[in-house]
Amino acid sequence: MNLRDLEYLVALADHRHFGRAAAAAYVSQPTLSTQLKKLESELGVDLVERGTRQVLLTAAGERVVERARSILGQAQDIRDIARSARDPRAGRLRLGFFPTLGPYLLPHVVPALRERLPDVELLLTEAKTGELREQLHAGGLDAALIALPVIDEALHVRPLFREDFLLAVPGDHELAADDGRLAAGRLAGEDLLLLAEGHCLRDQALDVCQTAGAREQSGFQATSLETLRHMVAAGVGTTLLPRLAVSPPSRNPDGVVLREFGGEAPHRDIAMVWRRSSVQAPLLDEVAEVFGALPAGLVTPL
Repeated sequence: MNLRDLEYLVALADHRHFGRAAAAAYVSQPTLSTQLKKLESELGVDLVERGTRQVLLTAAGERVVERARSILGQAQDIRDIARSARDPRAGRLRLGFFPTLGPYLLPHVVPALRERLPDVELLLTEAKTGELREQLHAGGLDAALIALPVIDEALHVRPLFREDFLLAVPGDHELAADDGRLAAGRLAGEDLLLLAEGHCLRDQALDVCQTAGAREQSGFQATSLETLRHMVAAGVGTTLLPRLAVSPPSRNPDGVVLREFGGEAPHRDIAMVWRRSSVQAPLLDEVAEVFGALPAGLVTPL
């Protein structure tokens, strides 16, 4: 048994498809399949159910994958120790972001990161929050930016900033003509377009709906902020958009009017998290400082 075989097994567990798992592991499908069969032969137990349309793990396979993730994470920690010993401000850094944050945050911080840490190679991953946390625990990521609250004893949580939501309405909506700031109570009775299940922004928007008396518009769920933005432009409905997503270099399509909230605006709090056992903590603290120093007017530091 070797670490590479465990990586193949975990890739198959993640992708549930031999071809996609092989691509993720940067090997051919026959190589991955052959190595997994050798691993099963060595262990004397079937790990994968073959002959079905969908790749399934056996009960033993599920238990082995759980241990394999832990072993691979510890192996990565060993590599990180060596890398940090050679140069604590150099090497590869794997950062994760969720889809409604990464594309809008990165243009503001990547130039500053390159200037401050020129010898650090950034590898960026975009995934939903649950997947980011799984990759953190498995050692596939060094750190991730996720929305608070975070309840996980294994993770160090570094709060970064608070990002307000703005209301996006079509140009002919009654709220489009008002120049003042909105009270959250003005959302009462509004039907809001929301993202599909699994996006943390959906949960945050639902909290706003519950507090302000708004509702989710039935019959439609978007898979991205860009879809929401264009549906508002088409006059289909209204939605909540994070400030970073509506600030340059992002551009809103014609027909979208943005309204700010007064008082305690609806918002989300963003933190950077990493494993408490990480030997890269000093470097990650320095990276977090850059993420927490966004231009004034975009976010509020925590």
